[in-house]
Amino acid sequence: MAEPAVSVQRVTHRYGDHVALCDVTFDVEAGSFFGLLGPNGGGKTTLFRILSTLLRPTEGTAAVFGADTARAPHAVRRKLGVIFQQPALDDELTVSENLRIHGALYGLGKRDLTRRIGTLLERFGLEKRARDRVKALSGGLQRRVDLARGLLHSPRLLLLDEPTTGLDPVARRSFWDALEPLRRDEGATIIVATHLLDEADACDRIGILDRGRLVALGSPEALKAELGDATLWLSADDPRALAESIRARLGFEARVIGAQVQVRHPDPPAILPALYETFGDALKSATVRTPTLEDVFMVHAGHALDEAAHGETLPA
Repeated sequence: MAEPAVSVQRVTHRYGDHVALCDVTFDVEAGSFFGLLGPNGGGKTTLFRILSTLLRPTEGTAAVFGADTARAPHAVRRKLGVIFQQPALDDELTVSENLRIHGALYGLGKRDLTRRIGTLLERFGLEKRARDRVKALSGGLQRRVDLARGLLHSPRLLLLDEPTTGLDPVARRSFWDALEPLRRDEGATIIVATHLLDEADACDRIGILDRGRLVALGSPEALKAELGDATLWLSADDPRALAESIRARLGFEARVIGAQVQVRHPDPPAILPALYETFGDALKSATVRTPTLEDVFMVHAGHALDEAAHGETLPA
């Protein structure tokens, strides 16, 4: 079996009494596109800090291409590129100057660095902006420059931490389009931390993190298929009472998720008449839909993705 790009084994991390990660285990296949989906405060940033060698896990181990992040941090960093939530660029310098400074920090020689910068500028459509100051670029173009920065040393693993924060839909699409050739041309493994469902849906596999726990793991298609061909969601003034009544009077499995009641049944449309006949005006609405990744999150996490999670307590 091929060595995984990333192996996280029973990782727990605490900030004092606060548990930011709890017994998290998963592997990421080399050359794949893996997503960590979860709300702000779900544990994504802490896990990225561990993978990028900025934190030692309280318990468990994390490895990047076989190198332990705690025991061999320098070996990990040589294999790693990181794109942060905000561009790690100097606004007053030009695009080219920024890339040359970062290339020097990576220890790249002048000839190799010049060639690599030219390749990346062409790949991301930045050739004509090389002499422009970063502060003169749009947010989307700054993101492209930052992506080029993270790829200067041809990393085998690229970590993207909420990389499209603050970008409009067109700039977001442009950013992801720029990443398309990366795996094909360089065989890189990409891990993205996101709270955006469409970004997670585009991944080969995802792990759903909520309140520090990995609550689901698999391909988006497989996770949605686990919910069946359709899901049924009910709205009511008292969702908890409705769920209890459905279980007691009709024998259907029902659970409260956020402000809604999810009813599990192999044929949701077939039971709508019985629900309305039994509960009448207590039902404000009923929705039958093909399962989405949002449904997957709500079923496994027990609340909506946009509901606030317990915030991560990071040291100053």
